[in-house]
Amino acid sequence: MSTLTIIVATDQQGGIGINNTLPWKLPEDLAHFKRVTTGHPIIMGRKTFDSIGRPLPNRRNIVITRNSQWSHDGVEAVGSVQEAIALLDGAQGFVIGGAEIYRQSLALTETLIITEIGGTYDCDAFFPKLDQAEWQETAREAHVSNASGLPYALVTLQRQR
Repeated sequence: MSTLTIIVATDQQGGIGINNTLPWKLPEDLAHFKRVTTGHPIIMGRKTFDSIGRPLPNRRNIVITRNSQWSHDGVEAVGSVQEAIALLDGAQGFVIGGAEIYRQSLALTETLIITEIGGTYDCDAFFPKLDQAEWQETAREAHVSNASGLPYALVTLQRQR
């Protein structure tokens, strides 16, 4: 059976981006993202794909779009989160954004991997509010960025059943 894991970085107010870009510079988070998702299918919205600009290497790239005519080399395009899950064929898939895809997939997700950024940024996209009764923190690693001095934590949450 396929499982979904959301991977996301948020500021202290749940912000995840502005103008389809990350509002912070945190190379350690990008390295963490690459380590965790390499070798696994990744699911994203078309705007998130456009902001990245290319398929991410060593991952099966699945893009959700309302435009049935949209296509890109190295990408599988689908019309819904459910269609993306159907392509996983029993594999663990990582939902990587954006806000609307996170919202649509949250109820179908078993694990959240959140990079909590120690600051507040000007954002126009936000991660959905979590019902804390549904989630249990199972891991937390606090860090400070060598590159920027920014504090952050790598947090794993599991859905409570």
